[in-house]
Amino acid sequence: MQVTVSGRHMGVNDALRAYCVEKAERLVRFYDRIQKIEVILDGHNGMHSAEMIVHSDGTHPFVASEEREDVFAAVDVLIDKIERQISRHKEKLRNRKHPG
Repeated sequence: MQVTVSGRHMGVNDALRAYCVEKAERLVRFYDRIQKIEVILDGHNGMHSAEMIVHSDGTHPFVASEEREDVFAAVDVLIDKIERQISRHKEKLRNRKHPG
């Protein structure tokens, strides 16, 4: 799995990059078919936004974004959003394969 962290209008230091990669690698526990994760961080007027695009095989990409004053808090909330999307997707697959 490949994790790419990039910044728009801001620099991404090593600590922030390592934090994003560590959090993004947790997503494999929820869905093992993840191939690539893109994390895009943006800073503008004291606010930080984080966007994540998770590419997996055979499905549409999972996309979420969050805007907070603290970039680390934005990444945490963003991971929670993506986890919910992946869990809902897996639940739909499970229900389709094994009907009631």
